[in-house]
Amino acid sequence: MKTAASRITAFLAILALALIPAAAQPPHDSGPHRIDIKAQAIEAFDARNPKQTRFGALDFRGGLSLDSTAKDFGGISAIRVATDGQNFLALTDRGNWLRGQIVYRGTAPVAIRDAEMAPMLGPDRQPLKRRGWYDTESLAEDGGSVYVGIERVQRIVRFDYGRDGLLARGIPIPVPPAVRTLPKNGSLECLVMPPQGGPLAGTLIAISEQGLDARGNHLSFLIGGGNDGMFALKRTDDFDISDCALTPHGKVLVLERRFSWTSGFAMRIRSVPLTAIKPGATVDGPVLITADMGSQIDNMEGLSVHRAADGTLVLTLISDDNFFALQRTVLLQFGLVGE
Repeated sequence: MKTAASRITAFLAILALALIPAAAQPPHDSGPHRIDIKAQAIEAFDARNPKQTRFGALDFRGGLSLDSTAKDFGGISAIRVATDGQNFLALTDRGNWLRGQIVYRGTAPVAIRDAEMAPMLGPDRQPLKRRGWYDTESLAEDGGSVYVGIERVQRIVRFDYGRDGLLARGIPIPVPPAVRTLPKNGSLECLVMPPQGGPLAGTLIAISEQGLDARGNHLSFLIGGGNDGMFALKRTDDFDISDCALTPHGKVLVLERRFSWTSGFAMRIRSVPLTAIKPGATVDGPVLITADMGSQIDNMEGLSVHRAADGTLVLTLISDDNFFALQRTVLLQFGLVGE
């Protein structure tokens, strides 16, 4: 197990890597293909106290450090776990799909099976990256539809995944003009679609990573469903947005990350009431967990929520290794206490 100090030292080369566009080393353009993913168990979340399982409002259920010889594997920037808790759909920031199944022993994840990858396709059935739409960062589900946010080109595309699976074509949807003004490498990292029958049903919620309003808060958007407008998510403690997910009880869980040269990565999750989100609002919510490099985290970029068979509301987190040998792809699961 790497120590916190060794992991922090490893990140000293990240800035140089981050300045290289994600398409500098493009993946191949083959169709859906199987890959093997090796998984090593993460049994303790905090190496400083291996027996601790409660962290803030979350109970650690287990985790995996993932690796694969497939050259496209890595850079995972969003994930959605199905209601069965096993099947998942993820995307990488080089324009590839990744899907598979999480295998459990009891309540702890132990392996990934039936994994396959495929390039995301554009309206012309060609890979998105061929048109420069490669920095795919955010993912939302709406029945059989899947929405993907693409940084640098500031677009959102819709896939009919329920009908066409990994061969679905991404069709751009209209976005507010202000989306075009977001930082090229810091735009839409959070996408969620509230379900029918509840607040903001049919309205896509989009929150920017580093696009800020005049008060220094995260620019956020309501798109479609008759609720179009802008709102803001309060920014604190230098955290940036990296993903979000909806709970069955109407909360938007927001995953955040922070990086410094002295302490490496940190992560945080806040819980924002869906009912508070409306045009013109500035929203905030309580912190559920904060973690630093003393814990088993990396560049945490993906968050999903599902209800486990035992009734626990489970949060699944995944990291983006930036295709960098000294970083890791880690998958972590926590139970949300009291939900």
